This record gives sequence, structure tokens and C-alpha cells, in this order.
Amino acid sequence: MSVFGLETEFGITVHGDGPATGLHPMHWSNLLVRTYAELAGATQRWDYDTENPLVDARGFTMPRDIAHPSQLTDDESMANLILTNGARLYVDHAHPEYSGPEVTTARDAVVFDTAGDRLVQAAAERAGARLGQQMRIYKNNTDGKGASYGTHENYLLARSTPFHRVVVQFSGFLVSRQPLTGAGRVGIGQHSERPGFQITQRADFFESEVGLETTLNRPIINTRDEPHADNRVHRRLHVITGDANRSEFAGWLKVGTAALVLAAIEADLVGDGVRLAKPVAAMRTTSHDLTCGTLLPLADGREVTALDLQEMYAAAVAKLLETQPERLLHPAEGHELLVAWQDTLDALRRDPRELADRLDWVAKWVLLESYRDRDGLPWDHPKLALIDLQYADLDLAKSLYSALVRKGRMRRLVSDEEIERARLEPPTDTRAYFRGRCMARYPQSVVAAAWDSLIVEVPQRRSLLRIPMLDPLRGTQAHVGEHLDAHEDIGGLIVALGL
Repeated sequence: MSVFGLETEFGITVHGDGPATGLHPMHWSNLLVRTYAELAGATQRWDYDTENPLVDARGFTMPRDIAHPSQLTDDESMANLILTNGARLYVDHAHPEYSGPEVTTARDAVVFDTAGDRLVQAAAERAGARLGQQMRIYKNNTDGKGASYGTHENYLLARSTPFHRVVVQFSGFLVSRQPLTGAGRVGIGQHSERPGFQITQRADFFESEVGLETTLNRPIINTRDEPHADNRVHRRLHVITGDANRSEFAGWLKVGTAALVLAAIEADLVGDGVRLAKPVAAMRTTSHDLTCGTLLPLADGREVTALDLQEMYAAAVAKLLETQPERLLHPAEGHELLVAWQDTLDALRRDPRELADRLDWVAKWVLLESYRDRDGLPWDHPKLALIDLQYADLDLAKSLYSALVRKGRMRRLVSDEEIERARLEPPTDTRAYFRGRCMARYPQSVVAAAWDSLIVEVPQRRSLLRIPMLDPLRGTQAHVGEHLDAHEDIGGLIVALGL
């Protein structure tokens, strides 16, 4: 486990009669982000010069003229904020998107991800008040009518790890983890062609095992080779298969177990025996099977269930923790995750309903079945789809997830005080600390930002300076905190840092 982070694209709607009703969701999203800029005083320019989303880990670069427009990320007409917590809030096509700061623990990933939920909801309430209409935000991944939007995970890997090994050994993990991390969904198929309930929101939208795209012909293993760091040393694995979790426990398990498995793959402890024969088909089969008992064919001819496959990965992680704990920045959290992982697998084998206080799909399934039993509703009844959506609502007063939390029926891992602090302040142990503190301390001097650099205006030099941040574990509070505290103007900081 090293450095990782989460990105969430939110569903957005505007209700009521008013000027915004007929606008494209892109305009609603732009209003939301610009409204948060006013609330937080955030800088509104992202630096695209260091980004290239068309570089492929398989050794080539997709020509820009044949790339789908959704793969290009340089639309500077849309609002794009750098926040004091080190995160980014911007418009990604038709959705507001929050990209959390770099963190080193799965727990921090949950804290900063949830902080993103809170700040997006605050912006939506203010934007709605300005419009005189209600703006609603949903942390989900599909509208149930054929559209899907992502919740992406990012994991820092060593460049020396063969990418082929990642493809062969990690795709089975992403397929089989769905019973632990799914958000649950009413409807089967991309357009909800068949009635029913499935474990995840995203599974039906994947069509290949390996590829560069993220919005069409979606692959289980994404090959975008854009590390946002020193590319001689690092690789960033961009994972697009995950659901948007409301449950803090499920989000912690999602990020933490993936980071542990990738560490085990880097240590060459997993092996090729986990490769599925047909991963795309297995992705959908696993999501559609609420019993978690369907056999999936492996490439070597054996058949295992998703839970069996997860046990194989957990065994590799246990060996990593026993023999090479130095590979992890936080081995204590690794041990904690392994225990929770095994306990969850055991409960899924006994009865998934035991996990209604921890896993989103189980909580949602139990809730929906209670309505079905009470009112005799078939799975294609519109009321069930509405309940599905209401679970994902970010409005604390309307969200069914939040109602479960208030009733003590959903387990919490972090406090509201931690979340509020993370809304404003960056993590202290990655370069996000330097980015976020500069935004808070010298907002007028920061001209633009990227994940791996800051562009600042230094009055004493009468010029712009790009500050490189190629090592995600530099620029921490331990490295630069004293200098940031000591200097009220950025010129003094630059001198102190020897830049």
C-alpha cells in the first residue's frame, strides 16, 4: 500500500419550474462548481499542460484525432477548482466530479471522499437557492436508462512491475470483489431491460478486459499510462470498475483490499492461477448472483466462486503481511483490513443479510425487499427504482442511506468532525499537503495547478514559476510545514525551499 485516491462523478438533476429546467446537465454542473468557488474562494484554473490521457501502458499513444472526445480532458471553458484540502472539483462532461487528494491509508481515502460528498451537496444547496429551483445530487453510477458514470480509483505502482502481470493477476480481483463493494442496483442490463436486483451498478457496462477507454467499450483493466508523477519510477493504475459507495466500511474495504492485492502482485506473491477464462462475462454473472455461489471458469480449467477467488487473493495478502510488511506504508491497517476482509467473506458465505449494516448492496436489498413484502411490488415497479435513487441522494434529510445511519443501522468508521476538517484541510503525509496549504495561504499567487506541479506568480521575480511535485510522498507536513507556517508571502517560501 502506498499512495492512492478516489474520483467520483455525481448524478445531477434540477427540479421545479425555472430558468435551469431546460438546460443541459453540463450547465447545471458548471453552476455547481462555480458556486463552490464563491463559497471557498478557490482558484479556477487547472493546468492541462502536464496531462496526456492518450498514453497507453501497452507501449503506444492513441492519436488525438481518432480519440473519442470523452477521452480528452482539456475543456477550459468549464469550471475547474483547486481546493484547500488538496482536491480538485470540476465539470467532467455532464457531471460534477470531485477528485480527492492523494492519501496513504484506506481510512483517509474514505474521509476525503466523504468530505467531497459534503462540499458538493453544500454547493448544490446554494446553487439551487440562487436558481429558485431544487438541485439534487446523487452518488451513484447509472440513471437506469443506459447512461453510466464513474467512480474511479487510482493506485501508485512501481514502474518496474510488469504491466502484463497486473493485467493477468488483477482482473480476477476486480471481478470477484463485487459482493464486498457493490452499491446495489434495481434493473438488469445497461438499459434495465430485465427486472431484478443486482449487486453492482457498473458491471453491465463493461465490454472488454483491457483497454484505454473509460466512457465507451469500457475495460476491466484500464491502460491509461498517466502517472502524474515521475514516470521513470511510478505507474498509476486507473481503476474504473468500482461503484460509488455510501457505506464508509464498503469504501474502506474497496480501496484497502485493492491496494493490498496490488502490493502482493508487485511482490510476485499472487501468481497466474487467479486468471478468469472470460472476465467480462464473469463480471456480469457475479453482479447478477445474489447468492455469491455461481461457479466461474478460470483460464486453467478450474471453476471457483467469486468468494473462493477472493480467498485466494486474501491468502496472498496474508503472506505479504507475514513476509514482506516493509512493502506497506501502514502494515497495521493492512492487518486490520485482512481481518475485516475475511470476516466479510465468511458472512457472505453464511448469509449476506448479516452485512446489512456494512455493505451498500445488502443494505439496499434488505430495504427494497421490505417494501416488496409490504406492498407486493414486482422488481420493475417504479417505486423500487425511486428508492434505489433515494439511497444515493446526498441530501442528509432525504437520503435513505443517511436515514439508516441516523437509526444506527449502518456502521460508521469516521466522525463528522474528521469529515468537516477534511473538507478544508489536506492530508499531512503526501504532496497534497503542499498543494492544499499553498491554496489556503497564498491563493492570489497560485496561477494554476496539476497533480504533479504548481504554477505560482512570484512578485519578486516578476515571472511565473512551475514548482515540480513529481514525488507524491514529498511536500508533506514533515517536509514543508515549518516553511509554510513561517512565510506569509510566497516569495519567502520559494527562497526558503531553494527554488
